[in-house]
Amino acid sequence: MRMRRIIAAACGPVVAIGVLAAIQGGSAQAAQPDTPGAPPAAVNGVAKALGISPQQARTQLTAQDEAHKRFKSLPPSLLDQLAGHWFDAGAGALTVAVTTDEAVAQANARGVKATKVQRSRADLDRQLDEVRGLIGDGVPGVYSWGVDVKNNQVGVTVNTTRKTQATEKFLRDVKKLGAGVVETDSQQRQQAGTVQTGSPWWPGSESNCSVGFGATDANGAKHFLTAGHCTNDANQAAYGQSGQQNRIGTSNVGGSRSVNAREGDMGVVAVTETGWNLSAAVNTWGEPAITVTGSVEAMVGDRVCHSGNTSKWKCGEVKYTHKSVDYGGGLVIEDLTWTTACSLGGDSGGGWLLGDKAVGLHDGGPSQCVQNPTNDDDLSIFQPVNEALRKWNLTLVTGGPGDTTAPTAPGAPRAVSTTSSSVSLAWDASTDNVGVTGYEVYNGGALATTVTGTTATVTGLKPDNDYTFTIKAKDAAGNASAASAPVSARTQPGTADDEPPTTPGNPRSTGVTASSVSLAWDASVDNVGVAGYEVYNGSALATTVTGTTATVTGLTADTSYSFTVQARDAAGNKSKPSPAVSARTSSGDTGGRTFTNDTDYQIRDFQTAISPVRSTVTGSAQNPITVKVGATHTCLEDLNVTLVAPGGRWYPLLRTPGGNYSCTPFVSGRTFTVVPAAGEAAGGTWTLRIGDNGPGDVGVLSSWSVTL
Repeated sequence: MRMRRIIAAACGPVVAIGVLAAIQGGSAQAAQPDTPGAPPAAVNGVAKALGISPQQARTQLTAQDEAHKRFKSLPPSLLDQLAGHWFDAGAGALTVAVTTDEAVAQANARGVKATKVQRSRADLDRQLDEVRGLIGDGVPGVYSWGVDVKNNQVGVTVNTTRKTQATEKFLRDVKKLGAGVVETDSQQRQQAGTVQTGSPWWPGSESNCSVGFGATDANGAKHFLTAGHCTNDANQAAYGQSGQQNRIGTSNVGGSRSVNAREGDMGVVAVTETGWNLSAAVNTWGEPAITVTGSVEAMVGDRVCHSGNTSKWKCGEVKYTHKSVDYGGGLVIEDLTWTTACSLGGDSGGGWLLGDKAVGLHDGGPSQCVQNPTNDDDLSIFQPVNEALRKWNLTLVTGGPGDTTAPTAPGAPRAVSTTSSSVSLAWDASTDNVGVTGYEVYNGGALATTVTGTTATVTGLKPDNDYTFTIKAKDAAGNASAASAPVSARTQPGTADDEPPTTPGNPRSTGVTASSVSLAWDASVDNVGVAGYEVYNGSALATTVTGTTATVTGLTADTSYSFTVQARDAAGNKSKPSPAVSARTSSGDTGGRTFTNDTDYQIRDFQTAISPVRSTVTGSAQNPITVKVGATHTCLEDLNVTLVAPGGRWYPLLRTPGGNYSCTPFVSGRTFTVVPAAGEAAGGTWTLRIGDNGPGDVGVLSSWSVTL
C-alpha cells in the first residue's frame, strides 16, 4: 500500500533570456544543476523590492534554495499528508501544512516546520471544484480564484466596481462554502506596450513584447518562448526592431504554437533568420549577469525576479500559485503564479527567474507599477515555464553558473564525400562540462556553416580546387573550443554550377483534412539535376521533399492557407517560388459528432497533461457526452481526469480517492459518460485534463475522443 499526496489540478544578434541582447548593444525540461550562492542580480533586486539589506536578501535566497531541496527530499509518506507548502522567509525555512499531530511530528523530525490546519488537500480540491461550479462561465467582477495554501482555504477576488446582483448572490453562496473573499477596486490586465528602447521583439506591425527563454526542439531548431497573447496570429513575422525591421523569425508557426485561454498564456517564436543565436544569459539591466542553469516550479513565499522591456529588472515575492484569473471578455486562464514584483506594459512574455532557474513567462499585471504591493489587484502574474516546455517538447537553453569552461576540440575531422561544388565533412563529438550546443565549420578563416550535429556539407565551392576546413564546438554560455585539426579536400572537376532550377509549375491542392493539405506540382528542371523541393506555408518552411508531392500537417480546421514551392539543386541554388496555391482545411465535421486528438502527452508526477480538441458541430451537446481515453498509467488511483467544456464548465470523470490506497493500472481505451448541463454548447474547444497527484509512476495520454 502506497501513500499519495493530493495536488490541485493544476533572442550576430543574440536572442537572450528575457531580452534581445543584440538590440540592446525534458526532454522538455532542462536539468537543474546546483548553483554556488545567490546571483548578485537577484540579491540586489530582492533587496530593493522588499526594502531589506543585500545581506538579508542573500540570506533569504540561500534559505529559499535549501527549502526547495528539502521539499524534494520529503518521503511519500509525508507528501501524502500535505495540504500545502511554502517558503517562510521570516523563519528561513520550508513550511508544510498538515491535518494531524502525527504528521506535524513526522515533519519536525525531518527538520521541516509544520503547521496544523483544518482542511486536507482533498478538502481544498473539492472546495475549489465547488467554487468553479458557482463561477461557471463567469461572474461580474470576479477575476481570480484558487487555493490559498497559507490560509488553508480557497480564495476569491472581486472587483467591487463591477458588482451586480449576480455577484452578490455568488458571494453569499461562496462564503457558505467557507471560501475567503478579497474585495478590490481594480484588477489586472494582459499588458501591451509601445516602448521603443531596450530589448523588445515585435509581432509584425504590432506593439512590442519581451522575449522569455531560448529553447531548442528535438531537431536542434531554435525558438524562444514568450506570452501567448503576443503570438496569437499564426505565421506572423517576428522582428527585432520597430517598423518591421531586423527580422528574427516567425511567430506561432502553423497556428499551433500559441495558447491564450484556460490552458495558459504561452507561445513560441521560431528563430529562423541567419545570424540570430540563442543565449542562456539574462539581461539584468545593469545588474550583474545571470546565466540560466535550469528550470523549476515556484512555491508560495519564493523570492523571484523578472526581466522585461519596460519595467526592466524587478523582483518580489510569490503570493499564490495555481490561481486562476478572469480578464473579462471570456478570457479565463488557469494555474498562474501571482507575485508582488512590479511590472508594466511591454513586459509581456519576459522571463521570470528563481535565482538562476527559469520559472515563468510574464502574463499580466496592474495598469501602473506598484512597489511591494499589499492588494491583490496590484500583483503581477506569470505563466509557469515548464508547462510551455512540456507542451511543445522544447529543451531550455542553459549554461552553467559562471560557465567559462570551453568544450573540447572536435576529434578526427574527415571529408566523407565531394562534388564539383561541395565537400561533406564529419567529426567526433566534443564534450563539455554543461553541454555542447553546436559546431562552427570554417573554410580557411571564414565561417562556412553552423550545425548542431557532427556532420556538415559546405556548398558553393569552385570545381577542382583544394580547401582546408576546421571545426569548433560551442556551448550555451558562448564558450568556443580550440579548432580541430585541419582537414583538406579537393572538389571534383567540372563546371561551377550557379544556375538555379526552373520554377515548379502548376502547383495544386490534391486533398485536405481538418489538419492537413496535400499538394502536387510539375517537376522543375536543372542543368545538373534537381535535389529536392521546399514547401512554404506563407513565409515559413513547412516541409522538404525529394518528389513532386507533399502533405503539410499540423494545420487548424476550417482555415485558409497559402503555399508556395521552391526547387533546389545539389549546389544549393534555389528556383524562384512557384505561384501561390490556396487551400482551406475541412471543418472536421464529417457528419458525425466525434472529435479526436492523437497527440502524445506525457503524464508526469505532480503535473497536469492538457489535451484540447476542437468541435465544429452546432447546437447543444447530446446527453450523455461520451469520452474515450487512450491513456496508460501505472497508478490509476493517482489520477484526476476532467473534461472541460468550451464555456469553461468542468466535468469530473475520475477522482483520486485520497488517503491510503493500493495502485492499479489505468488501461487504455477506458470510456466515461457525463450528463451535460442544460444548453451546453457542443461547438468549440473541449479539453481533457489528467492530473497526476502522486510520485514514482509513469504514463502517457496517446489519444482521446469526445462524442457530442
